[in-house]
Amino acid sequence: MGLRQLVIDAWSWLNYKPVMAEAGRPGSNAFPELAKTWVPPTELRRLAAYKVLASYDNNQAGQLAAAGGDAVALERRELGDAANLVDTVLGYLLGSEQKVVVEGAEHADEETPTPGAAEAGAVQDRLRKWADKELLTFRVQQAERSAVLLGDSVMVLAWNPEKQRPTLRVYDPGFYFPEWDDEDEDFPSRVHLAWELPADDDAGLKARVRRVTYELGPVSEGDEHDVDGAEAGGRRYPWEPGRASNVTCYLTDAEWLLEDLKNGETLERLPVDKAAYRVRADGTELNRLDLMIDFVPVVHIANTIPDGGEHWGRSVLARVLQALDELAATDSDSSAASATTGTPIIGLAGARLPVDRATGRPQELQVKAGAVWQLGETGRMDALDTSRQLAELRARVDHLLERIAANSRVTAAGLGTLDATEVPSGYALKLALGPLDALIGMMRLAREHKYRLLFKMVQRLYQAGRAHGWTAGETLPARLAWAPHTPTDRGAVLEEVVQAYGAGVLSLETAVTMLLEAGYPIKDASQEVARIRAKAEQEAAVRMAEAAARRGREDDQEDLEDRREGDGSEVPGARKPVREPVEVGR
Repeated sequence: MGLRQLVIDAWSWLNYKPVMAEAGRPGSNAFPELAKTWVPPTELRRLAAYKVLASYDNNQAGQLAAAGGDAVALERRELGDAANLVDTVLGYLLGSEQKVVVEGAEHADEETPTPGAAEAGAVQDRLRKWADKELLTFRVQQAERSAVLLGDSVMVLAWNPEKQRPTLRVYDPGFYFPEWDDEDEDFPSRVHLAWELPADDDAGLKARVRRVTYELGPVSEGDEHDVDGAEAGGRRYPWEPGRASNVTCYLTDAEWLLEDLKNGETLERLPVDKAAYRVRADGTELNRLDLMIDFVPVVHIANTIPDGGEHWGRSVLARVLQALDELAATDSDSSAASATTGTPIIGLAGARLPVDRATGRPQELQVKAGAVWQLGETGRMDALDTSRQLAELRARVDHLLERIAANSRVTAAGLGTLDATEVPSGYALKLALGPLDALIGMMRLAREHKYRLLFKMVQRLYQAGRAHGWTAGETLPARLAWAPHTPTDRGAVLEEVVQAYGAGVLSLETAVTMLLEAGYPIKDASQEVARIRAKAEQEAAVRMAEAAARRGREDDQEDLEDRREGDGSEVPGARKPVREPVEVGR
């Protein structure tokens, strides 16, 4: 089945797949769940693309191709090359660790801290404690693997009054359905998280769809007050105490039975009269619940920087998907060729075949160790040699791996397939890793402002929840700091830092930060600076004490000598003058 309609969009690199060939209903045969009436037609290609990419990650691309009509694809061998590429890129993206950093906090422990440094340091400590409690490193790995594989991931924040902190959850991007009022907007004003719940006969539950909606809207009449309840002609949020706002975020969580939905009643137009709203533990119905915040607490992370007019990222597998298909097919051919090489096809002429006594028919010969075949005087045995074909297929596998490494920009050095003996120097290795450096730099840039937004939301949720220690005021800028993605020459960095700091061209804070980024086991740069300065002050005090002690001994020695010269007597403990010999004739 060929492409029925030429479509160029964020997922057109999948048009060669039969399941994506039909632009109107892509994947309807392979993914029947996408044919549900509640799924918006405009989202079908995106959801089908996620399904295709997930099949490659789980070594099911052959099954997907078979569902599209290629019956031979079921015999395709898939050895985890797609998952290995995803995990390799994920490892380089994350580095060895991630830290929450608030701008200005590095100067909090200085003798003369800059204005606002103490506040920034306190906010950084509180955010890091929140990150530990919410398992931020684990959540980031969840979200980032989805982003690297599928191109997108979604993180959702919510205030938990029992824990007195914001909670963070990661959702499948296939559950994420934003609504854009204007294409020029930076963030959607309405977001749906929707997924289907299967029927449970034991519990007596029918198949249904659940939809969680976050929507920005005007503050309800009679509720235009700030968090303290003072009438102000608009709500005053603690992060903007000097400005009144008439915008708030409403939460709706409801379910619909699939049998109650008709054609045309898609996700945005589900019937309100058939909704079953969920209820919180305190009995509050989640129907346009006012969250008392003026933002949607949902963060969408794109793997790459979207093109103009687009909002979705691109998978790391996008540009090499066809090469992965070729690699799987070549592996399958190589496996078949290795079978005929290890157990070759043999032709016999003039052989006396053993006869089955029960049937009287000749028995089938088997190629195995210790087998003896009787040949006549004109008998001959010929073996089919497929070793040359096997060598060619293995060479093609290596060629495809090199092509995948180059086109994905992970490089052979990044994938670990580069022979170390082929690298003449460290500088040559650095040049070989150049495309990987550019790839990781681009991916981290695409995430930079999204994590800044996440930490801004965390601070504002703390303020809205009136948590202890979080006072009203502007939100401080915070970011996620990544460790170096490739090994660094720590010795060279140390030498550079020592020379630069000794020459006075680098501050102590910058020098410690450089060592931290180079991979030295420094937990906190500001604490390390404080320890270095404390040790330097201690050593200076010891030197001053030793110098004072030496001066005291010298003064005592001078006093003793003065006393001896005054009365002509020897003083106990005083050093006797040494008489020099006098030459004859003097």
